[in-house]
Amino acid sequence: MDLQNFINNCDSVSCIMSVEKKPDGYGDIRIVTGNQAYIDSIERNSDEAAELAKEKVFVPNSLYTKYFPEDLNFEEFCYRAAVKKEILHTYVQPPRVNFWFNLFFMPVVSDDENIGYCTYTYEITMNADTGLMSNIPLNIASNVLQTCIKLRGATDFKSAIDEVVSDIRKMCNANRCCLLLTDFSAGTCELLSDSHVVEGPLGPIENIIDESFYDIVVTWDDTLAGSDYLMIKNERDMQVLKQRNPVWYESLKQYDMEKLVLFPLRYNGETKGYIWVTDFDDENTITIRETLELTTYFIASEIANYQMVKQLEILSSIDLLTGVRNRNAMNNRVIRLTSGEDKYPDSLRVVFADMNGLKKVNDQSGHNAGDLMLKSAALALQDAFRGQEIYRAGGDEFMLIISNMDDAKFESAIERIRSYSYTEDTGSFAIGCCNDNGRNDIREDMKEADERMYADKEEYYKRFPERRYR
Repeated sequence: MDLQNFINNCDSVSCIMSVEKKPDGYGDIRIVTGNQAYIDSIERNSDEAAELAKEKVFVPNSLYTKYFPEDLNFEEFCYRAAVKKEILHTYVQPPRVNFWFNLFFMPVVSDDENIGYCTYTYEITMNADTGLMSNIPLNIASNVLQTCIKLRGATDFKSAIDEVVSDIRKMCNANRCCLLLTDFSAGTCELLSDSHVVEGPLGPIENIIDESFYDIVVTWDDTLAGSDYLMIKNERDMQVLKQRNPVWYESLKQYDMEKLVLFPLRYNGETKGYIWVTDFDDENTITIRETLELTTYFIASEIANYQMVKQLEILSSIDLLTGVRNRNAMNNRVIRLTSGEDKYPDSLRVVFADMNGLKKVNDQSGHNAGDLMLKSAALALQDAFRGQEIYRAGGDEFMLIISNMDDAKFESAIERIRSYSYTEDTGSFAIGCCNDNGRNDIREDMKEADERMYADKEEYYKRFPERRYR
């Protein structure tokens, strides 16, 4: 067949790809020839895709990697079209560019039993085309729609995510599917959900995802090499991974992982996390890819929304000046205890700690100095009562709910804050404590602790009448 004449009849940017057939898959993948629009896209920078080209002079029958970075996903498409004779289409936005590719792969008859051919045609859109994104097979559309319904209709986000991750694992006929959240600004990652059939050789996944695991996660973006996902299907793919990321390669080998799909969860240009599937059915790679491409799009959106709501909840419950919980959080906690929504701990104490001398600091040194005094007081309380509930009840007053602390530790902590002093002649705590003693009535505990705190404050001003500033 005259391949040049054949491709010249294509109006869109098109070329002919050749794939060397191998007993265990494929070998070299080359750009045999292209129509004028394709050649111009490389040599004359006639469209945005030319930005990706490494070489600016087109030489027929060259390895595709002469012009573009090695891409296992692109190779899989060429192989399936040229060798397996599948007609393929995808619509993607690789992270390395700011536009969308509408890609088509069509098998072409070959006269050589050792070589397969296919056309590679692309169109570019600068903005996402929702029509093209939704142009998917019915079975994939059904899977994605079910995911959207489960996430959007959920009252319990974590349970909904667990169900979706389980569905993905089953759809992929895989051993494991995990969803990992990342916070690159804080340098942390955490496992959000895990569904598996058989545990790995080193036990539960929670044992693997520790603080050191972030050092691997932070390399994944470079390992993707500008692609929107990574699929490892065989030893050949594993060798590519070994070249790109030898540390991660060794980690996967340690856990006997030979097949893996990794998709970043991106939202508004930010990576919110990753979802990965291991030991999947490699006869179903196209369905897996197409399902996960759209599913991760919606999962990332829901995670971003969930994180925003959680952040708003934190902001609504944290005192922004001192960093301890605010009065709103205190009231909600009291309501939950009195209503029975929260179970009373085995032992509970309430402590009120009010700052003596704040007004004097404000009047003599200004409110910035007063704010520093409140911050210092909050730090002192946090240091003395580590892991306990500390609330800024308002103004210069703090309330603490102390759970399951033995008497000796409690008395030691109280003595520490009694000895606290912000300055030599001002800035100490007036303290009132109440032990619930099993009556399970926090409102009465608060009343008694508050009365004892004011009695303690009166004793303080009796000793130092010159410091009575209210």
